Amino acid sequence: MKKEYSREILDQISEKFPEILVKVHGPRRVYIRIPREQLYDLARFLHCELGFRFSIATGIDTRDGIEILYHFSHDKAGTFYSLKTVVPKDDPKIKSLADFLPAANWIEREVHELLGVDFTGHPNLVPLLTAETWPADLHPLRRDYRDEHEKMDEGRSRRGH
Repeated sequence: MKKEYSREILDQISEKFPEILVKVHGPRRVYIRIPREQLYDLARFLHCELGFRFSIATGIDTRDGIEILYHFSHDKAGTFYSLKTVVPKDDPKIKSLADFLPAANWIEREVHELLGVDFTGHPNLVPLLTAETWPADLHPLRRDYRDEHEKMDEGRSRRGH
């Protein structure tokens, strides 16, 4: 089998999820933008019906919101399909994939802790990286972290801590 994305697979995905936007980045890398409300169903389709393997997820604070990418490998073809969605900062919620994809458990915890995304239905959003005394509303990978951190330090200074 040639190591490249499959037009047939993209057609199956587009037929089932017509609202997606596909960007072929190269013969072995495809990005699929999807609304957050449908990301769960598309991820489940890739993993459970097409046999794709979950590799990792990433998150980044952009001007448009918190961008979350779930990266799936189509091992047989040696290709990666990345599901990309944006979660608004004023409503940072998205459905967790951990119920059918246990490998998503830890990375969703990290994204929750570092970017403040609430993965609804996640079994255990306990922090992994920050100290137990770390404020739950302070997210170190958010663009506004510096401002929030400075406000926290000012509050401590006024209280004499």
